[in-house]
Amino acid sequence: MALTDTFVKQVKPTGKPNGDKYSDGRAMYLLVKSTGKYWRLDYTFDEKRKTLALGVYPAVSLAEARKRRDKAREQLAKGIDPGTAKREDKQAKADLAANTFELVARTWLKKTSAKRKEVTQKRITTLLEQDVFPFIGKMPIHTVGPRDVLDKVVRKVEARGSIDTSHRAKQICGQIFRYAVAVGLAERDVTSDLRGALAEIPKSHFSAITEPKQAGQLLRSIFGYTGHPCTVAALKLSPLVFVRPGELRTAEWAEIDLEAAEWRIPGGKMKMGVDHIVPLSTQAVELLRSVHPITGHGKFVFPSLRTGERPMSDNTINAALRGLGYSKDVHTAHGFRAMARTILDEVLGERVDFIEHQLAHTVKDPNGRAYNRTAHLPARKEMMQRWADYLDKLRIGAEVIQFKAA
Repeated sequence: MALTDTFVKQVKPTGKPNGDKYSDGRAMYLLVKSTGKYWRLDYTFDEKRKTLALGVYPAVSLAEARKRRDKAREQLAKGIDPGTAKREDKQAKADLAANTFELVARTWLKKTSAKRKEVTQKRITTLLEQDVFPFIGKMPIHTVGPRDVLDKVVRKVEARGSIDTSHRAKQICGQIFRYAVAVGLAERDVTSDLRGALAEIPKSHFSAITEPKQAGQLLRSIFGYTGHPCTVAALKLSPLVFVRPGELRTAEWAEIDLEAAEWRIPGGKMKMGVDHIVPLSTQAVELLRSVHPITGHGKFVFPSLRTGERPMSDNTINAALRGLGYSKDVHTAHGFRAMARTILDEVLGERVDFIEHQLAHTVKDPNGRAYNRTAHLPARKEMMQRWADYLDKLRIGAEVIQFKAA
């Protein structure tokens, strides 16, 4: 006779050592002991008698116990041992719970590290450790929802005014979720639900002086700077080579051939991942020769002021410019690139493709193929010397060439 909710609720243990069994039919029964009431299912698998625990009353009601019994019988009909299936399911849930967002993220970082530069790896790791792990790191990744990423990560970063970083945090979380999906630890990338929910990144450009007269004033200020010799040399070299600030500060003596007047930057340091050649003007060579007795015994041309094991800080040039009275709204270390790009084209009339080559931008030939690093190298060497000579004229106050009429 089937059990009823009232009976299950009111039945008491009789004191039997092994408890009392009350059948509900189809091999399921309620086992009543002094310690509690237990749902059980007896079954046979591979000619062996087994018992499956279906739960404890009242946490598992009569109706729920019957559902679990029916599921177990369906498994038996398919040749599946419900006891084994239950253990495997329990282990799978334990594995999912153990795979926290931080654990999966660090695994992803390690497995994908070969795809990115070391500096990028460190930057992503720092972002995760500062803005993500403290808030969702301990959550099993399969339980992290879109609101968790939005409210606990993105909004917190936005609140301090770091809009660009908030977008970067969301993008990185998305890559981690997609990795988790690939390895079976998450169902989907929940960050896809956040499209349109983030604050827009304000459009801005690196501030730069591009007018010749003002450029001359800037150069005179630079030549009057009295900081550390390495900082002075880096500051003076910046407009001459107009590479990206990160490429300048990580320059190594092994990359520079003073006799050939060339600086060959390996692709691993370049934004586009392609080797780059910087022809050195006589002024640039003279500058490098002047700093060689100071740092030539080490790896970096411009080492950290604290230790020669690391390159100069990424803020050194900008700090020096601010010390000269040039705020980030007027001119930045990156602004020397815009200065060169504008004046070389609009004032000196240099070929645009030569300028773009020297800026390490992708330039394609008439057939749509990217030029290699040595393309037009002799002509670029001549251009770089003309540029250095023109900067000298600006600095000493020679007649300023006016912009060409539009």
